[in-house]
Amino acid sequence: MIDPTPRERVNRSIKFQQPDRTPRDFAAVPEVWQRLALHFGDLDRHLLLKRLGVDCRIVSYDSFCQDPQAEWVDGDASHERSSTGLMWRAQLPDGSTRDIWGACRRPVRNEFGQFDELFTFPLENVNTTEELQHYRWPRPEWWDFSTLPAAIDRLNDTAQYHIRYRVGSIFETAWSLVGLPGFLLDLASAPAKPCYIMAGIAELHVENLSRALAVAGDRIDCVYFYDDLATQEGLLLSPRLYERHIQPLHRRIFELAHKHDKPVMMHCCGSVYPLIPRLIDLGLAILNPVQTSAKNMAPEKLAAEFGGRLVFHGAIDVQEFLPRARPDEVKRQAALTARTLGACGGYICAGSHHIQADTPLENILALYSD
Repeated sequence: MIDPTPRERVNRSIKFQQPDRTPRDFAAVPEVWQRLALHFGDLDRHLLLKRLGVDCRIVSYDSFCQDPQAEWVDGDASHERSSTGLMWRAQLPDGSTRDIWGACRRPVRNEFGQFDELFTFPLENVNTTEELQHYRWPRPEWWDFSTLPAAIDRLNDTAQYHIRYRVGSIFETAWSLVGLPGFLLDLASAPAKPCYIMAGIAELHVENLSRALAVAGDRIDCVYFYDDLATQEGLLLSPRLYERHIQPLHRRIFELAHKHDKPVMMHCCGSVYPLIPRLIDLGLAILNPVQTSAKNMAPEKLAAEFGGRLVFHGAIDVQEFLPRARPDEVKRQAALTARTLGACGGYICAGSHHIQADTPLENILALYSD
């Protein structure tokens, strides 16, 4: 019998069929990638994923942006870059970076490495529609997707991997231009400004997705976007506000993906539990990262309520468990999680977010061992 390709393995799981083994994905902070490079003797992230037996790959909308006024763009600069896909960042003279939308981040050191912190919000004090219209919004002509098929083919160099196209975010990107407290307050009490910003972001994402699928449709297996809507204790906003202001914009991504017969994967940290039925109704196929330490996000509960209707991607706790467990405990927990969430397929093994810099290398290798 011929072994299934990574693409076939993931697709079987997405269809709730039992694969030959649990499919795997991987995301980590740069410090973890650097330790893996030293361990395996190779800096290429795609080759490192091969060493770990990872079945999925990402191509990101960031990689194909060519802002005509940007200088010193570095797709590797972001400390949020967690996989193979590049993240567009313009390098600024003071060492900070600016993203496609104009939000700026600066590196902040911690005990184990560093992270990127938002520190300017270009639309924080902009209040009128006229001022918003004069902001330098990204335009579709900044993107050239003609090289997308070749980029995917390079990832599929020795095997067919499961390829997902990373759309970007709507809610997260919008508040990064304003600041989260003010954005949420406006969304609840004076929604014209946040809704204008989110609608413009969604319009660009939908246009880019349409063009990407047009040139690389058969090569793309899944459409992926991210919007963190929750804390570990509950939602950042009420279900009513989500339904009124954000859901219609998310629906545009779902409808376009489904028009091209692509399943949709959504990243949402925290206790997204109250929105899961609504997201399933929208057509969500895959939920990531399944933050099991958050309220109502225990694997047993999710499997009992949503198993067979939703594919779970992640669920290996990166906050407390993976940094502190022994390698043998990691293997047992990975097997238990796979049995719980993937008894009939429907599970892709990965961390409950980016694997963090305080995680021992032995535990990472244990998680991805056969």
